[in-house]
Amino acid sequence: MSIHVALDDLRRDPGFLRNVTTWQCLPSRPARSQSLPANLHPSLRFWLQQSGIENLYLHQAMAWQTAARGENFVVVTPTASGKTLCYNLPILDSLLRDSDARALYLFPTKALAQDQLAALRLADGHFTQHPLCPATYDGDTTRGDRSRIRQSARILLSNPDMLHTGILPHHPRWAEFFAHLRFVVLDELHVYRGVFGSHFANVMRRLRRICNFHGSDPQFFCASATIANPLEFSRRLIGEPVTLIDEDGSPKGERHMVFYNPPLVDPELGLRRSSTLEAEGIAARLVTAGVQTIVFARARLTVEMLLTYLRGNQNVGMSEGQNIRMSEYRNATKSRGQAIRGYRGGYLPNERREIERGLRDGSVRVVVATNALELGVNIGGLDAAVLTGFPGTIASTWQQAGRAGRRTDTSLAILVATAGALDQYIINHPEYVLDRSPEHALINPDNLIILSSHMACAAFELPFRAGQCFGDVSFTEEVLTYLEEMGEVQLHGGDWYWMGEGYPAAAISLRTASPDNVAIQVVSPDDTVKVIGELEREAAPLLLYEGAIYLHEGQSYQVRQLDWDGGSAWVSPVNTDFYTRASSDQRVQVLDVVEERSQNGVIWAHGPVNVVSQSTVFRKFKKRTHETLGYGQIDLPEQVLETDACWIVLTDELLDPLREAGLWRSDPNDYGPNWAQQRNDARARDGYCCMVCGTPEANNRQHDVHHKKPFRAFGYVPGSNENYREANQLENLATLCRRCHQQVERGQRVRTGLGGLAHLVASVAPLHLMCDPRDIGVISEIQDSDSRLPTTTVYEKVPAGIGFSQHLFDLHDVLLVAARDLLRGCPCQAGCPACVGPIPEDTQRDLNAKALTLALVNACCG
Repeated sequence: MSIHVALDDLRRDPGFLRNVTTWQCLPSRPARSQSLPANLHPSLRFWLQQSGIENLYLHQAMAWQTAARGENFVVVTPTASGKTLCYNLPILDSLLRDSDARALYLFPTKALAQDQLAALRLADGHFTQHPLCPATYDGDTTRGDRSRIRQSARILLSNPDMLHTGILPHHPRWAEFFAHLRFVVLDELHVYRGVFGSHFANVMRRLRRICNFHGSDPQFFCASATIANPLEFSRRLIGEPVTLIDEDGSPKGERHMVFYNPPLVDPELGLRRSSTLEAEGIAARLVTAGVQTIVFARARLTVEMLLTYLRGNQNVGMSEGQNIRMSEYRNATKSRGQAIRGYRGGYLPNERREIERGLRDGSVRVVVATNALELGVNIGGLDAAVLTGFPGTIASTWQQAGRAGRRTDTSLAILVATAGALDQYIINHPEYVLDRSPEHALINPDNLIILSSHMACAAFELPFRAGQCFGDVSFTEEVLTYLEEMGEVQLHGGDWYWMGEGYPAAAISLRTASPDNVAIQVVSPDDTVKVIGELEREAAPLLLYEGAIYLHEGQSYQVRQLDWDGGSAWVSPVNTDFYTRASSDQRVQVLDVVEERSQNGVIWAHGPVNVVSQSTVFRKFKKRTHETLGYGQIDLPEQVLETDACWIVLTDELLDPLREAGLWRSDPNDYGPNWAQQRNDARARDGYCCMVCGTPEANNRQHDVHHKKPFRAFGYVPGSNENYREANQLENLATLCRRCHQQVERGQRVRTGLGGLAHLVASVAPLHLMCDPRDIGVISEIQDSDSRLPTTTVYEKVPAGIGFSQHLFDLHDVLLVAARDLLRGCPCQAGCPACVGPIPEDTQRDLNAKALTLALVNACCG
């Protein structure tokens, strides 16, 4: 009854309720079910009855009937609705009747495969006359077990990566398995979005090609969380017709959905209390009431900070008037190291399994996790979920909320908004989540970069016969001709044969731009080394630079050395009251303009680009207060992302009327005739080093020189006065590296309206693209390197792109109107983080950033 006590406590608390924008109770619902099929195998019927299953939910019965007709299906129902039985029932029935039949189960993570293996082994104990011999086959499978599994496993559980690199290239060794493969299961189908899904669709093309060669034609059974386009998506992913099953017959307990906006600490500036601290207080309050709770955070650093706070700080609590009694909290979390755990990418498998067991047996009372626990790993029935910030998509919101109340009991989910524009839109428009369809899952398997890679893999596996197509692609021969020019295939007798070195799958990563990770190793005082985790290479420049504080399971480690080429980082445990955050310098290089249009003085275009990033500086922040304690330099190579982008260019046709009205402040300054000399003198005085972070000038680029008091404030008019002399005095100048200068000038960009426009575009674009905000990035430049005009670029954060840029280009009118509506609807007076972005206090006094941004957006809309 603890969840009911907690709900009553929250309802009676005016301090909590004043921050609640919506509290919706989703009522309980009884099951809709049918009797077990009459033609079910007797052994399977006995096992179900022994397990307490006397009936099937409606969607499970529909899946049985669809499978019996020989059709592929995709079942789309919420978390904990029994999707696993939808595919297990027809597969187990067939395998019990046909001793030669085989099934391949594919899961996006090893943890899911291990979870399903445990359940199948329990079932297999009941089928002694017809053993299923389930087995996992992944990177952790020992070499000695692999041969045995190839020969004996009738249900093979694996993942896309192992199928891609370890099974398909070696299909002759699997000839018996592929010849009798009757079923392929794709669980957690919604995970296969973006670049991962685009790769995976090509892996499915290769799988069907191999099956055809060995004489089999398996059925595909797919299971997914709710997405907007399950039928279209699953058909595109597997390349075959699919039947949709989306009538959920499972029972549901009462669910409370609460939308919570942290209180304002400065109404004029629109500043709110930290969502992290609010989530911490709410979680502590729930745990104190005896409610087993999961706390979701969007970033690894946030997970570790929350974990640190919950494990014993004296200041645990919510905003004013809502503090909990620490003695009760400590009693609820005895042995806090084990009762309060973290869960995210980078933890080792044995740590994850230990945490999952603790959640199931109740010894773990609160877990702080990234979206790694959105997936269907069996973690038992939690009572409450606290979402620290909008997860990025409607689908993820329901997935995370659904991790609480996995039985028919009452559950609670609380979405704690950040101060960002997207979160503020969601928290004030809850119908967007509660009433709107989830996002579309988008893939582009015919992206030429991805397609050509997998056609090379396919050619290695089997020759391409004359006239043979790869999937639905009509230009297969063109790609093969390209591969021939690269020396990878050769045309002989009308067929194409592999001629390259090695096997190409080994060099192709399905998930990231780089195929390898960085191992994180702890060096003990006795010089022994222990690996505590790993991190994908593209994230290393932001988290594993030398001097960084790396957080793992609430423990702080300082990075002593990073071997970039060798893929290893050495860390040492430290006790600190600060954490670090890296800054990345980015620039865009346009490679080609695919399409362009001009309207109202705005040029819209899209095409391939390079986004060049380099981590240059990190800052030290004090825990809880988040005040800056110091800076450090990062020395790592540039990272180049080849992707697609859509960009907005503001021309003089649009800007001239704004200039005349005093509503445009971004034109480059004329700093007067003595500027070159004063600039050089300032750099020399500062020792050619950044006055903020201490970074010395590089050989190929001088540092910037910044006016402490803005140059425009001196009112210099060329030919009319000499006010530039006072503005350019050395005491008003400071040498800054490019990154620090960008940080200092951020308020100036917002003040002119250009930064406000970029912030709005970044906020509303995910809503209309129906993508995760983390799928795109936005860069705003006062002078683009090509056009020399103010430009805002929205780029896709996946190699080669998957179509967001084209879609954004087509939606440009809708995007601008949405940005204008968001700005007009914000209750602030002069701009705030919920509309135009963070506004420095002195900027509020100087200019109305909201008015400037609104003028610019209105001009763009025409």
